[in-house]
Formats: sequence, C-alpha cells, structure tokens
Amino acid sequence: MKSLIIASAFAFVGSCAETKRNTIENVDYTIEIIDSKLIAEYSKSITPEDLKSRLTLFASEEFQGRGTGKEGQKKAADYLRNFYKTNGIAPAINDSTYYQTIPADFLPEGIGASENVLAYIKGSEKPEEVLIISGHLDHLGIKDNTIYFGADDNGSGSMAITEIAEAFKLAEQQGHSPKRSVMFLHLTAEEIGLQGSKFYIGNPIFELSKTIANLNIDMVGRVDKKHKNNPDYLYVIGADRMSQELQDISAKTNEDFTNLELDYKYNSEKDRNRYYYRSDHYNFAKQDIPVIFYFNGEHSDYHKPTDTADKINYPLLAKRTKLIFATAWQLANRQAFLKHN
Repeated sequence: MKSLIIASAFAFVGSCAETKRNTIENVDYTIEIIDSKLIAEYSKSITPEDLKSRLTLFASEEFQGRGTGKEGQKKAADYLRNFYKTNGIAPAINDSTYYQTIPADFLPEGIGASENVLAYIKGSEKPEEVLIISGHLDHLGIKDNTIYFGADDNGSGSMAITEIAEAFKLAEQQGHSPKRSVMFLHLTAEEIGLQGSKFYIGNPIFELSKTIANLNIDMVGRVDKKHKNNPDYLYVIGADRMSQELQDISAKTNEDFTNLELDYKYNSEKDRNRYYYRSDHYNFAKQDIPVIFYFNGEHSDYHKPTDTADKINYPLLAKRTKLIFATAWQLANRQAFLKHN
C-alpha cells in the first residue's frame, strides 16, 4: 500500500466523488447465499501451507523487494505468469504473455517500463461481464543496499489472489464455471501512485460498464495493535460507498463462512489515514465501480525492511482468503448486476 504522503493529492481530488450512502448498521443479513456446499468444498484448496510456500519465495532476496521497473519486479511478474500458465488459467489479454505492458513514458521519470499481470476464467453465461480481483505485486525495492521485502505489503495479497484463482480453476475443471468472468489482476506501480490500476482503467480489457465489482487485496497477512488479542478480523473499506448491496453480500458471506470480525473503522469518511484513497481499488471507485478494499491495518514493520515472510500469520491469511473467495463466488454467480446506491 502506498504512503499517505503520496496519497494526499488523490484524497483531495477524489473527496468530492464520495456519494451519500447508507450506514454499516443498515446491513441486510437476510440476503441469499449461493452454492454454500460448493464454496465450502473449493475453499479447502486454500491452505496455509500453499500460502507460506509461495509467499516465502515471493518476498525473498531473489525478488529484491519488487521495485517497479526493476529486476526483482520483473521476476515477480514472471513468477505470476508461470503460475497461471502451469495451472491452465488463461491470459486475460488475447495472447500468451499474460502481461499488460505499461510504457516508460506513462510512469514517473527514471522508472522504466513495467507490467500488470492478468489472467482470467471465462464466464459460462455472461462472459462479457467480469469481477476483478486485484492486488499490487510491487513493493519498495532496494534502498541504501537494503531490501524491503514487502511480505505483507503486498506479497500477502498477491499470493491470496493465486489461491483464489486456483480454487476457481478447480471448480471450473469439475463443471462449476462461474457465470461471469473472473479476472485476476496483479498490478504494478502501486507504491508510486496507483499507476498500474490507473493504466488499466485507461486501457481496460473488459468494458468498465460491465465490471460488476473490484475486490482489492492489499496487506492481509498480519495483525495490528488494535486486534492483538482478537486476531480473527479484517478491515473492510468502501463496500457500501457505491452499492449497499455489495456491503450486504460481504457481511452475509462472512457470517455464513468465516465469521471474522469485519472492522469498518477505516471506512469512515472522516478517517484521517485516508485508506480508501491509498490502494488500487480507488481508481475503480472513481469509475463508479463498486469496490471492497481488504486490509489488516498497519503494523510496526509497515514500509520497513523487516516486513518479512516469517512474520505472516498463515492460518489467518488462509481464513481471510477464503472469505474473499466466497464473496467473489457470490458476485460472479448471482443473477443480477449489483444495484448502485
């Protein structure tokens, strides 16, 4: 997740775009949940062991902190591309690269070209409609000969997406393709101003008007000070800002499957941290696409070289990932498009 200093300009530009919305207290917990048995079955493929194996590599010295445009970020993109190829998950762009190349002249001077990684599972009934599950693959790279590993920020979200993709692929192989397409979007250049998502919005693979929602995962592997004694939680930001129905689906899905404490503290429009403006979902929200930002809050290793893979709570990361998978299943398989406020 990018820093507040960089975010401030976005915050003031975007504040006028906030719409009057219902409060969290108005959640409708009677909303219908689809395919409970299937979700429970395919959620079993999301495991702490898989997450630990992948994240330990993704946040290792080999990937050199994944600085945008640097060798480590290129290795990270290649790792993700190979994951999707190996698992038979198709590229979202009509070629075999899995890359959406962002030219150097789009990015800040001196960064060089970079790339988003895109894969998808085609919808069986409404393939032109899409749910986008996103998270940024980049981090801060190397500073003063020190690697900033970025295990939580955002190795955790990146690897959660791979597990969700694997679960959807297993379902597809067993005859349970999603009704809508589901795209797995790994974004670059988030740490330098949400540039990867900005580029995607300007060059979308699916029509923005047919994007049902964006579920953005950015830092979901740790526990903050507030929840030290009750770690079964997750911050949910933005769900009700454009669609109260999205908030209802999120809350009911959690109630039925994972029973995490969904903490809405940072969803407040008065939040001084301005988290709603500080990760890639915000560029989708500016296009009136309903979003959820999943977040574990900051911790003492945030944006420090000590954000390492050994500090991730892998059972908790798996549980949070299962919630996002179950929510994604609801959105991809419901009959109607989401209602906007």
